[in-house]
Amino acid sequence: MRKKLVAMLILAMTGTMFLGGCGSDGGSGSGGGDGKSGGKVKIRFASWDEAEDVDAQQAAVDKFNDAHDDIEVTLEAYGGEFDTKISAGMGSNDMPDVMYMWNYPAYSQGLEPLDSYIEKEGEDYKKNFYDTLWNYNSYDGSTYGIPIGFTTHALFYNKDIFAEAGIAEPTNDWTWEDVQAASKTITEKCEGKKGFSFQMKPDPYDYEMYLWSNGTAYVDAEGTLEGNLNSDKAKEVFQMFQDMEKDGYAVATEKSGTDEFRAGNTGMYVYGSWSINTLKEDGVNFGVVNIPSFGNQTSISILSSSGISMSKDSKNKEAAWEFIKFWTSEEMNKERIGMELPVLYSVVESEGIMEQPEYAPFYTMLEQSSDYTPSSFIYESWSELSENLSLSFERVFNPSAMENVSDVLDEAAQQ
Repeated sequence: MRKKLVAMLILAMTGTMFLGGCGSDGGSGSGGGDGKSGGKVKIRFASWDEAEDVDAQQAAVDKFNDAHDDIEVTLEAYGGEFDTKISAGMGSNDMPDVMYMWNYPAYSQGLEPLDSYIEKEGEDYKKNFYDTLWNYNSYDGSTYGIPIGFTTHALFYNKDIFAEAGIAEPTNDWTWEDVQAASKTITEKCEGKKGFSFQMKPDPYDYEMYLWSNGTAYVDAEGTLEGNLNSDKAKEVFQMFQDMEKDGYAVATEKSGTDEFRAGNTGMYVYGSWSINTLKEDGVNFGVVNIPSFGNQTSISILSSSGISMSKDSKNKEAAWEFIKFWTSEEMNKERIGMELPVLYSVVESEGIMEQPEYAPFYTMLEQSSDYTPSSFIYESWSELSENLSLSFERVFNPSAMENVSDVLDEAAQQ
């Protein structure tokens, strides 16, 4: 899940243009022919996955095809070229019928609204999905994707390092003051280790969760930066992280912080569920708890949510919907456990997910993070803003710079 979501996040940050391009040779897609051959309706399904994930997807597609005499689905694995190919397909009226999706603000013009399809399935169908996920698979009042996987963020900690430092392990009710105190103790008592790590150039999409947790955001509902991005509460967040770095008990890393955590060089970091399998394979003795809070306020997490969408120009929408239902079914949710966190209440319950301590915090954070809309869904020129924010963040956290937080945010808010 990490590979595909990171790819889409990066592409969302840099912006998406609806590019023209050459269509495929086949006539089974949205823009070519009626999609029928040999008595079967032909459906094209585009994935952003690579390598072994594609092999697993092909096996699932084969399973669907074997069970349907009237529909044949062809998997098209775009990998790192996903964004380019989807954009080109929209520009040339040659879209796949069904595709993975995340960046709904950029692609909504080419997607089929799914609300009427969902309504026909009955009330229980929609209710079985975690409510918060619909916010991330909708845009401008319409639902364009059915959730298939997600991750929130949580606090990872190294149990061995906490034992070495002689301090109690984090709990779900920790505040950032607790993190700072523990980080200082770890740095002082564990030679060569830092208490906490975070990204020197954090992804603006992800970082907004800290502002939400402190009662603010980059923009308000009208998309206004001034007074929001540079509010006192926003400055408090940035100042806290910078102070931890300045005081020497936190380190700003080039990447996510996972490498430092895996190597046993830092005691804590905040990240998505993507690293769980890797940490287990490495034999790291770790725990996971909720994101710490700012005092009495509830901590909030950003979501990285993947969905599956339908082209508005598909010639075979009923068949496409049939495949979408299969891909988002309980059966498929269970098969993807380990690659993605299940999105269905029924699967989380039947598989005992909440009894697994490394997964439960991500669902707690999911429940706590409803009703928050990322600025990427609000601010019209998000790609440009994201680039500028990323540069501003680096000015604040790069150890060779560490510029004044208030000055940097005041400047960034004038865009």
